[in-house]
Amino acid sequence: MSGDGVHTVRAGRRTVEVHRPDKVLFPGGGGAKEYTKRDLADYYRAVAPFMLPHLRGRPLMLQRRPDGLDGPEFMQKNTPENYPDWISRVEVPKEGGTVCHTVCDDAATLVHLADQACLTLHRWLSRTGRLDRPDRLVFDLDPSGGSFAPVREAAWLLGELLDALKLPSALMTTGSRGLHVVVPLNGRHEFDEVREFARDVAGTLAAAHPDRFTTAARKKDRGDRLYLDVQRNGYAQTAVAPFTVRALPGAPVAVPVGWDQLDHPGFGPRRWSLADAVDQARTNPWAGVLNRGRALGPARRRLDALRG
Repeated sequence: MSGDGVHTVRAGRRTVEVHRPDKVLFPGGGGAKEYTKRDLADYYRAVAPFMLPHLRGRPLMLQRRPDGLDGPEFMQKNTPENYPDWISRVEVPKEGGTVCHTVCDDAATLVHLADQACLTLHRWLSRTGRLDRPDRLVFDLDPSGGSFAPVREAAWLLGELLDALKLPSALMTTGSRGLHVVVPLNGRHEFDEVREFARDVAGTLAAAHPDRFTTAARKKDRGDRLYLDVQRNGYAQTAVAPFTVRALPGAPVAVPVGWDQLDHPGFGPRRWSLADAVDQARTNPWAGVLNRGRALGPARRRLDALRG
């Protein structure tokens, strides 16, 4: 319900107020649809049952646009003191002190973050209690140009390589330019070991197709090749959360997809938006994948054998 410049949203056991609900966060025009803060809050409330399993227990970095896409952007790690006390937090050590990250454990927190114009949620790949041991590994397929064809090709080839290593994998649009391929882990390996493994997998693929793919971190060294980015697999690094909205015109959403959708006509990194991402969520494209977390030992031995 709404009134007096406030939109109230029932989220679980709590009622959360969304202030200035008619504030335009995503301006229309140029073929893009207009969305307000009310739209953002209602979307995050609707997608919460599907999104929360990917957020619970994970420190967040929040991408805020209080005045919408036309205003300044803030990347927020520390939880403001005025956040409600029912919102979960975790103190993370850093050089010279700590960072108090927000943790989104319930739908009410999601709605409150929408009220704060947190458009995009970036999550850690590890959870509170075992912050140094990730339970997700992420490959970011980052194209050099505007064509999606190299991203599709890289996804298929990477998926085949992971299959050969007997590792389960899940596919996600980023809502921006590329795709993420996510591998569930058992949470027993430290970040350095996970990133080294990811780097060797990416290196194996790049070595097999040196004219198409690269692991070069510097843009000037990539040419027109697709970048197989594994840098997110480090301590305190983040990746965009499944079902999060991106701070781009039209409010595209990072959406989990099935491998069978990769070759569908019209498929691309911005295929889903705030308007229809919940429909995709209801298809449960990652069913049975992420609860199959693997140890990396057997996969490492298979990879070493492939590399000769």
